[in-house]
Amino acid sequence: MRDTYRINIAGLERDLQKFAVSDSLDIAAFILFGDVELTEKCAGELIKKCPEFDYIVTPEAKSIPLAYEMSKQSGKKYIVVRKGVKVYMDNPVAVPVSSITTQREQYLYLGHEDGDLISGKRVLIVDDVISTGESLESVKKVVEAFNGNIVACAAPIAEGDAADRKDIIYLEKIPLFFK
Repeated sequence: MRDTYRINIAGLERDLQKFAVSDSLDIAAFILFGDVELTEKCAGELIKKCPEFDYIVTPEAKSIPLAYEMSKQSGKKYIVVRKGVKVYMDNPVAVPVSSITTQREQYLYLGHEDGDLISGKRVLIVDDVISTGESLESVKKVVEAFNGNIVACAAPIAEGDAADRKDIIYLEKIPLFFK
């Protein structure tokens, strides 16, 4: 039987499977991929809590369904900060990122074809889970490189100590599981 953590979020109940991220730490994996109902409900509830914005910016990849649904519900465009350079990117900005679920340092990239759109605009940064804040800080640096005005950072889940932060908007918190 799988070890799980039950969460109630956006009026829905889900059992999140626990996974080891180190010898001493497990996390409850909040994964929106494939759960359309959860994605739609979380998007609607986050929009209600967020200030006015012009663009949504999200890191690749797990938060893309959420950003898409928030874009659909709000009528605002979303932009994906990529984990690799694509041929269509115009002079991309690169910012290093590491996170609790990534085993090595990566980079986030945004080209001017999208980055120039956010210059001087109100930007809402959206992720699926905020834990250590490393990914969030990297996305902030990308937005700042294009002179975007960050109005808020939001995620359905604040994990561990992130729930104590006053600079993020979230729907529910989940603990870290120390062994």
